[in-house]
Amino acid sequence: MRICVKKLAALNPPHCQLRFVFYHAEAQTKFLLQPIEPDTCVSLIKQCRTFRSLQSVHTSMLKSHLQLNLYFSTNLIAQYASLGSMSHAYTLFSTFQSNDVFLWNVMIQGFVDNGLYYPSMLLYSQMRELGIQPDNFTFPFVLKACGCVKDVKFGVIVHGNVMEFGYVSDVYVGNSLISMYGKCERLDTSRLVFDKMPQKNIVSWSSMIGAYAQNGHYEEGVSLFSQMLGEGIRPNRAVILNVMACVNRGNEADYICRVVIDNGLDFDRSVQNAAMVMYARCGRIDIARRFFDGILEKDLVSWASMIEAYAQADLPLEALKLFKQMILQRILLDSVTLLSVVCACSNLASFQHARCVHGIITRRFYKNQIALETSLIDLYVKCGSLVYARKYFDKMQERNIVSWSTLISGYGIHGNGREALYLFDQMKASIKPDHVAFLSVLSACSRGGLIVEGWECFNSMSRDFQVTPRPEHYACMVDLLGRAGRLNEARDFIERMPTRPDAGVWGALLGACRIHGNVELAEVAARYLFELDANNPGRYVLLSNIYSSTGKRNDSDRVRALMKRRGVRKIAGHTIIEIENKVYTFVAGDQSNPQTNLIYTELEKMINRIREVGYVPDLNFVLHDVEEEMKEKMLNVHSEKLAIVFGLLNTRPDSIIRIKKNLRVCGDCHTATKFISKVTEREIIVRDAHRFHHFKEGACSCGDYW
Repeated sequence: MRICVKKLAALNPPHCQLRFVFYHAEAQTKFLLQPIEPDTCVSLIKQCRTFRSLQSVHTSMLKSHLQLNLYFSTNLIAQYASLGSMSHAYTLFSTFQSNDVFLWNVMIQGFVDNGLYYPSMLLYSQMRELGIQPDNFTFPFVLKACGCVKDVKFGVIVHGNVMEFGYVSDVYVGNSLISMYGKCERLDTSRLVFDKMPQKNIVSWSSMIGAYAQNGHYEEGVSLFSQMLGEGIRPNRAVILNVMACVNRGNEADYICRVVIDNGLDFDRSVQNAAMVMYARCGRIDIARRFFDGILEKDLVSWASMIEAYAQADLPLEALKLFKQMILQRILLDSVTLLSVVCACSNLASFQHARCVHGIITRRFYKNQIALETSLIDLYVKCGSLVYARKYFDKMQERNIVSWSTLISGYGIHGNGREALYLFDQMKASIKPDHVAFLSVLSACSRGGLIVEGWECFNSMSRDFQVTPRPEHYACMVDLLGRAGRLNEARDFIERMPTRPDAGVWGALLGACRIHGNVELAEVAARYLFELDANNPGRYVLLSNIYSSTGKRNDSDRVRALMKRRGVRKIAGHTIIEIENKVYTFVAGDQSNPQTNLIYTELEKMINRIREVGYVPDLNFVLHDVEEEMKEKMLNVHSEKLAIVFGLLNTRPDSIIRIKKNLRVCGDCHTATKFISKVTEREIIVRDAHRFHHFKEGACSCGDYW
């Protein structure tokens, strides 16, 4: 038997190609060992914990000619594989002309356990070509490989072999089929396999619940868990961990925790960590923290999970505070923890914290380094520093599609659509763009008003790259047309969509109607949004503001009343600014800052200064029915203006002022900030909910196209 090495190398992607070399143990061994006796051979092999010790045993086997014994060599192959030396394992395997299925299973398992999924699949194909019949131990390994690379076509072929050789009723093979189809997003087939299994064990239930969790079918996962309990099956840790990933409501979380306690799993650290994440996902960050504090011996996952929970709950300061505690306790960091910290810094838009985390990451090499480097690019983008983002991108030794897409998106949200297009063209020379890359470049075209270029990118998706547009791509095109005032064209585009428009599409049209004051079309878009996205307060507020700005006060009040009846609450606007590692938050008319009197005195002076150079308050952005004098006073104390004045008072004259607004920046504040940057000769960077605005010398990077 001779396995085709060229085929194995061709099937592997570049990052996981094997370097198959023939190995001469005698030449690599520094000293000769005595021959090994047959009765101690296997035990000596299994005792080896290092590659060097296993080489020594192998050398002694060669002296005794024990390597010719299939049983001994199969154990040697398995041990090489367990130590990660697949080149030696494969070289030894390829010397045998054997149809022994156990030998083939060991080799296939070795590939899978070492993450070399494509070679394992090719080895299985060659096994079938040689007429070697797989057994119930072969299929789980091959099916796991199919699931990990999401190759459902190969998985279906293997499923056919399962039926051909009569292993449909084998519970372990069935469990592997459930997992494989779940990972390949074939949930219906996964459930069909589950339902047809004549016998199920706890792994069967766990695999099916896990498949629901992976595919976002959370209610079905919780329901199946309840069904399992109803049939008297006692859950184990794996089932609990999978069902916890399905929980999104507080009452469900409480129910799962009662089950955990009843089954004596409440002191399991993995379960405690998962419970922490579960409650955080349900919006109960207080209970999540209680779980964290209650873990007596916290592991790395405990710290990382709590930091991630704070980051996901938009509590970045708490996340960073916990991260500092972690460092003080000298806990070894990993890439997962650092990714959560980067996420927290991104939410905070803290340039100072970004530089600190950057320093930690660059001190050593972490597993999943490319993901960390990409997250740093995203962090600098969100902190308003494209310069640092581009510098770090240019220094990356390896880039993937996510790295390119992140920077392309960054140029887009900073209003540099042309540079985003240039980078997209560079990427296409080496990497085929996917749906995320196209979303990034289409968003950049939309923000930059690049209509012709946007159409070309959209049309090239299916024409040149066989990427089917998704609803979010259609939403970008509607936004592109709508911002440019082509509202009727945008409506026609929606009507020609091959799929039903989602909330993102109608939301883009409603936003365009706000820009251009088209009440009639806004009502059409809002009618769909109030059905598709009924709990999103932004939809109601936007329509209400459109009515108010066009003088339709009664209609505006009607929308506000609808919000109240449906229990939808408006998100309060605020602006944050970080000065000397401390974050300050301002709301409209804020009086809580210790420097309030000084801020308001300086604000009045600033308003007078910018009036002298042409600033005129835009009273259309005051939507309350009050006198014009009161409207102007209300405009003057918007949170953006308060934060900027506070920054002017407390930063060096040559420094950049960076602020973050949680909602879309007010149009009047946008105009005022341009004038403030002119009279103070300061650069001001404003990040709002949608994009960045760089103000310098009286102009904004958006070119007033926003």
